[in-house]
Amino acid sequence: MVYRGDFIIGVMMRFLPFATQVFMYWAIFETLQTNGQSEGRLTGEIGGFTFYDLIAYLLLVTVTRAFSSMPGLTSGISNSVRNGEVKKYLIQPIDMVGFMLIQRVAHKLVYYVMAFLPFAFWFFLFRDCFTNGTPGVEVFATYLLSLVLSFLLGFFLETCMGLISFWYLEVSSLTFIYMLFNFFLSGHMFPLTWLPGGFEWAVQALPFQYLAYFPAAVFLGKITGAALYWGVAVQIAWVLFFFLLSRLLWHRGVKRYSGFGG
Repeated sequence: MVYRGDFIIGVMMRFLPFATQVFMYWAIFETLQTNGQSEGRLTGEIGGFTFYDLIAYLLLVTVTRAFSSMPGLTSGISNSVRNGEVKKYLIQPIDMVGFMLIQRVAHKLVYYVMAFLPFAFWFFLFRDCFTNGTPGVEVFATYLLSLVLSFLLGFFLETCMGLISFWYLEVSSLTFIYMLFNFFLSGHMFPLTWLPGGFEWAVQALPFQYLAYFPAAVFLGKITGAALYWGVAVQIAWVLFFFLLSRLLWHRGVKRYSGFGG
């Protein structure tokens, strides 16, 4: 019961930051109204997003982050290497990377079964914020593909950081730096169109936007045409890059690994 209770509370608490963001952005957009007073629907636009677009965006980002976030993955790999538990993966038919990938797939499936009702409640509550309605079949299929790719990208990226522990046993500082950049450059806090123009090239060159911003922007129709298919192609390229890098780090790491004791 304790484990189940902790799991359910964790699912519900995921929406607490979203609720605080709604109130914060409500206050921001309210200042755009004449004399700071709000009459009827909030008006104004920031970086191509109205207030209602932004609420829909934050909901979709919550969904994407649930796919791409891998809590405890990097630290778990690091602890396995440091404590010698990695030895058991050397004799199994599936190595550690494959085993943890299957484990994370199972975890996400269970999570979304439990989180379906809370997600459905919030989407129903803010259904009027989706002013463009349901996207077309092609866009929706692309959105679903980008969600799956965000999961794979998040997994293999954090796996690579964990496998660095074969060379540096303590990777907590690296994880902290990654989470700091990820929070701002993935679009988790705000749409990336709000960043100054000078940062646009840097954001486009990094994989972080595909962990949150890109799938949400696809669903809302903010990315269309050639940019849509180019974005999916780049996302696939990043997944392949970190997949191959994780394989390389694993094979190089186990060659220099030494385990002693029982």
